[in-house]
Amino acid sequence: MDPAAMEELVKVMENMQFTMGHIEGVSLPGFTCDKWDTIYNFQAREDDILISTYPKAGTTWMHEIMDLILQEGDIQKSMRAPCYVKVPFIEMVTPKPMPSGVELAEKMASPRILKTHLPISLLPPSFLEKNVKVVYVARNAKDCMVSYYYFQKMNKGLPDPGTWENYFSTFLSGDVPWGSWFDHVLGWWKAVGKHQILFVFYEDMIKDPMCEIRKVMKFLGKDLSDEVLENIKYHTSFQAMKENPMANYTTLPKAIFDQTISPFMRKGIVGDWKTHFTVAQNIIFDEKYKKTMEGSGLNFRTEL
Repeated sequence: MDPAAMEELVKVMENMQFTMGHIEGVSLPGFTCDKWDTIYNFQAREDDILISTYPKAGTTWMHEIMDLILQEGDIQKSMRAPCYVKVPFIEMVTPKPMPSGVELAEKMASPRILKTHLPISLLPPSFLEKNVKVVYVARNAKDCMVSYYYFQKMNKGLPDPGTWENYFSTFLSGDVPWGSWFDHVLGWWKAVGKHQILFVFYEDMIKDPMCEIRKVMKFLGKDLSDEVLENIKYHTSFQAMKENPMANYTTLPKAIFDQTISPFMRKGIVGDWKTHFTVAQNIIFDEKYKKTMEGSGLNFRTEL
């Protein structure tokens, strides 16, 4: 977006009251709800690749890995545009003059990498009808909650999360943007095997990034040298991405993402929840987790 258009967007954002709505019981930004028919009827292409996550589960990290794999490790090509332009966020609708995710995607040449935070129950049907490859990244709920709390504080398009104590209860109830973490991960997990879905754990990406990069490479049908893969690993490390203006969202103005409140790239670790959860909160969470996740076959690590 050119500087004049960005300036216009900032003025609009500064004078706007953002609201939330609901689609089939899932909390979503009001702008998304207003354009829901257009989003739900989005037409995927057979060679699309979709990155799907619950918010704050490693989305940007994974789509940078995917993009570099498709670009065969060419760093300059991967820096061609900010991540929110080169990987359209399908359900994102922002005030004009900024194009929506659908508009960005429709103008893009194939193969496209597209992004969503939608639970599978709300995913535009064409993705599964066209048998699109999906990389789903799942992160343990405790760290997701902490990261999402700070993200809602700095993202001016989402509700203020209030106090940590209140947010803890709100998150557990599922009344946060994009709905329940539990419903999200379970819905996508149950679809594995029925569709072309590679299910990746954030904690595995932290512990052994090269192993996970290789998995994604094979899933995308690529065969890259060890040297190229090492380069991809280096350029998608937390520190490299934190310093990369095409990945760290510093190209967005403060009226949209106020990174003086909390940086977009905050910590990128496993176990930060331990500095936030009280003993009582941890007991409440573990009871809810056991009740909801028991028998699912889905196992998360909350520390490494």
